[in-house]
Amino acid sequence: MKDMNFNEITGVTGVTDNTADFKKGNIFVCIKGENFDGHSAAEKMLEKGAAAVVVERDLGLPNQIIVPNTRKELARLASEFYGNPTKKLKLIGVTGTNGKSTVIALIKHILEARGHKVGSIGTVCYDTAGKIYEADLTVPRQTELYKLFREMADNGAEYCVVEASSQALDQNRFAEDERFAAAVFTNLTQDHLDWHKTMERYFLAKRALFDMAESAVVCIDDKYGEKLLNHIKTQYPEMPLLTYSALDFADNYAINLKSRASGVSFWLSSDKEEKSFPVELAIPGAYNAANAIAAVSACTLLGIGTEDAANALSSFKGVRGRCEVIYDGDFTIISDYAHTEDALIKFLSSVRSFAQSRIICVFGAPGERDIQKRPLMGEAVEKYADYLIVTSDNPRFENQQDIINQVCEGITSKPVKTFTDRRQAIEEAVKMARKGDIITLCGKGHETVQVIGNENQPFDEREIVRELLWT
Repeated sequence: MKDMNFNEITGVTGVTDNTADFKKGNIFVCIKGENFDGHSAAEKMLEKGAAAVVVERDLGLPNQIIVPNTRKELARLASEFYGNPTKKLKLIGVTGTNGKSTVIALIKHILEARGHKVGSIGTVCYDTAGKIYEADLTVPRQTELYKLFREMADNGAEYCVVEASSQALDQNRFAEDERFAAAVFTNLTQDHLDWHKTMERYFLAKRALFDMAESAVVCIDDKYGEKLLNHIKTQYPEMPLLTYSALDFADNYAINLKSRASGVSFWLSSDKEEKSFPVELAIPGAYNAANAIAAVSACTLLGIGTEDAANALSSFKGVRGRCEVIYDGDFTIISDYAHTEDALIKFLSSVRSFAQSRIICVFGAPGERDIQKRPLMGEAVEKYADYLIVTSDNPRFENQQDIINQVCEGITSKPVKTFTDRRQAIEEAVKMARKGDIITLCGKGHETVQVIGNENQPFDEREIVRELLWT
């Protein structure tokens, strides 16, 4: 039997790796995942009318095409099926453990303020510059991703800002020949080790974005930023590059930083231009100064003047669930997506810098995710909060009380209460609050569901706060 080649495929109606989405005439790409190997379904897909099956090993089937890596091939085929839409877009990728959602929103805002049409892909939503879709994965699977790119191109978008997660990069969701006009690295701290296993593998997944980049922006506030910087300078010495920092000197850095509940202000000092520009940002958190500098740096590499980019930040309204003030009365309630040790430290230390009274923190660790970080999260919150309320955060199939107990292992001296019911935890925080206190709701951020077992149960903390305080 002679294996098929791509030139012989006719009558293609789509590309998929999902048996549930399969339609007659699709090219079925066999991918081996953690729980299912698509190769086991190849014969059945041919019987249902697949135009071809793409495999990594010889299955002895008609219309099979053997390739070294089916994940890479899925991205290439998806791009080709949708007419290579990214050739009409300038892609900007943002990667790192924390800050990605805020940075992509800031970049999008600056570009739009300068008159450009911009789409985005990220944890909060998928925006095709004409329609907004609820996000499932931070970066959707290859077939959905390139369909979204196609829609952006058809809507006349010039740019797409992508929150490039390490898992998406590791799983080759972007076509191998994809090019990013600019790539941004925010930081790297412990997270996702349930998938990557080691910090080195986690870093290498993030680094892959810069092997597809035409210019780079790198935060040098942690050792992995320095490591990435060395890689870029060694492998791509001609690549346009900007470093940034909110803590130290860099190509772009912050001076005279002031943080308050309503936002941050600072001077953005550009070493290359030998000038400083005032920035007013209406989202609290000193770490958001770094996010703002990252966004300005990326936009300057795209041809926008530093002063114009910095000025555009004054009209930015914030990101849902990212240091978002959801109630401001006798006490304040702030929602944030912080769900790692580092994110909690950055968020809560910033809140501490402007808190006039006590900080009451409601938080929990997600189920079926890196268990090593759980006590570290407890330890981080204890350092900055006065009262700790440990609760559930998407427990999935794990026992909720077990997760809570593991978080509490890191708490040794501060008052702590525990609730498996997250609504009860928020109610308790509101009951405890006095005038001037700040309640921080950490972990859910933009999310509007609580994942328990295989159910997505409605859970919007904004609605809960509204019910508790206005009814």
